[in-house]
Amino acid sequence: MTDHGSGEGSSSVLVAAVECLTDTVPTAVDARPFLAGGAGRAILEAGRLTLTVPAVGAVAQVVEAPEVVVVYEIPPIERARFAGFQRVLRASGVACLGGGDARAWHAATDKGAMVARFRRAGVAHMETLTLHAPDAATALAAFTHLGGDVWARPVIGAGGADVFHVCTPGQLENARHHYAATGQGWLLSRDAGNIDRGGLRHQLRVVVLGEEVLRVCEHVQHDPDQPCNESLGAVSSVLRPGRLPPHLARLAVDATRALGLPFGGVDLVAEHGGVVFEVNVHPVLDVPGGLHGVAVPFVKAHYRPVPFPPAAAAGSGGPVN
Repeated sequence: MTDHGSGEGSSSVLVAAVECLTDTVPTAVDARPFLAGGAGRAILEAGRLTLTVPAVGAVAQVVEAPEVVVVYEIPPIERARFAGFQRVLRASGVACLGGGDARAWHAATDKGAMVARFRRAGVAHMETLTLHAPDAATALAAFTHLGGDVWARPVIGAGGADVFHVCTPGQLENARHHYAATGQGWLLSRDAGNIDRGGLRHQLRVVVLGEEVLRVCEHVQHDPDQPCNESLGAVSSVLRPGRLPPHLARLAVDATRALGLPFGGVDLVAEHGGVVFEVNVHPVLDVPGGLHGVAVPFVKAHYRPVPFPPAAAAGSGGPVN
């Protein structure tokens, strides 16, 4: 089940993964009708789940008593509207590997909630303050408290959109007006100083499943005032998981676990001993090595769930807020 309007390409990779594991073609269901207010129906009767997807000009698609439901590629902005379906899915007992956990999804989607979880679990991250429609004085006080070299980002966002490197009061005011005009809550975080010797920003995307690191990718950004997203010009290189220092692997696992997720794509840097930026619920799968390196073990875990112990009392060291 994915958003069939998405252009990420993860849906086709997941279909291929299911075919690799089961030698059968899975039923692909569009998640959009199951958003709040949509015409999709998820009915649970006598422990039996039935999904009905209305079709335009044809017979409705009906899926009865699925053994496994793989949920992926739901846009962050729509996840709150998907929570009702997730509650039905979770109550059904159908294997879904976190796909029915609306609370964990919320913690990973709302960056203010994410930072709060990191703080409680002791997961290292740069000091961060959440702002909701602040006046100029409040924003300036937060900016000054954080040292005057910060990153502003929306509470709910994706792909590096609406993210600004802020180093002056003028840039802060521009960011404040932008978020006010777009009606977005936002956060300010201390700059992590993730600049290499060549003056380039860099960070890692570490995909974890339970306690295992599945994929590591380094993103290098030539513009130090832009986030390390490929959509904004960053260049990516895949690294062998074994090259990731053990303390960073531990940090990635702890960050995912702090949010209640069994799987996620963790954005982090090695500076300051290792700090996390965020955890992505659905890292893009249409990437080099994404099928066999990530999608296949992810789908396989639905059939044979990975051990995932409770969150530790404290996480990795380093700067926290």
